[in-house]
Amino acid sequence: MKSRGRWQGMWTIVSFNWPFYLVALIVVILSLGTFISHSEILLRILSGLTLAGALYFLVGSLGVSHQVYDRSDLYRWQWLARAMEGAGRSQMVFCHSGFDESSQEVFERLNPDRWIVLDHYDAAQMTEASIQRARRKFPPTRATLPTPFEQWPVETHSTDVVLGILAIHELRSENERIAWFAEARRCLASGGRLVLVEHIRDLANFLAFGPGFLHFHSTSSWRRCWEHADFKLKEEFKITPWVSVFVIEAK
Repeated sequence: MKSRGRWQGMWTIVSFNWPFYLVALIVVILSLGTFISHSEILLRILSGLTLAGALYFLVGSLGVSHQVYDRSDLYRWQWLARAMEGAGRSQMVFCHSGFDESSQEVFERLNPDRWIVLDHYDAAQMTEASIQRARRKFPPTRATLPTPFEQWPVETHSTDVVLGILAIHELRSENERIAWFAEARRCLASGGRLVLVEHIRDLANFLAFGPGFLHFHSTSSWRRCWEHADFKLKEEFKITPWVSVFVIEAK
């Protein structure tokens, strides 16, 4: 099992979103220069506020990214034992949306009899530059099956566990996510479960990522989606204040 670098997670985030960080750095330099070189009170106040905001974004978002992706249990996988307690292991389905950093590690830890990796990436819909960079950095493995989110090549009632780890938020509309949950519901065997790991559109993620938290979805939105697909929440817990794990079962 390949070990992760000490700062790998944070630098991965920077590599996906480097234009935002470059702009923030430029703003820091320009606003600092303005603050130092001008004596007008109003201009110094405005440049000082701009400097503080840009520094907050840089330090806050990078600091949280390092905490979440490098220092927390997220990629140490101890939380996975809690999410999987009592689950069957004959067949598992791992779903991602064009960026697969962890399916091999999860497979090695869970060691199911059959392991299916589905890639829901849709070039026509998922057009953000950050996703394109992520896909180039972490191309799909050979065994990955390109799969529409609403139609999986998986037999009905054949699967013990479906996993979606920091991926399903890329389905931007609730209708898309409802269709994804419905397909997971179809594939799960009696007593099967779905493990969903996501950042949430909440105060903690707003304070960490600013407007970027809008890329995530609220707990209430996720709940509407899985309840519409006839799931119920078995357990919810946090890996950090910024990442939630939802263990979901059929009603």
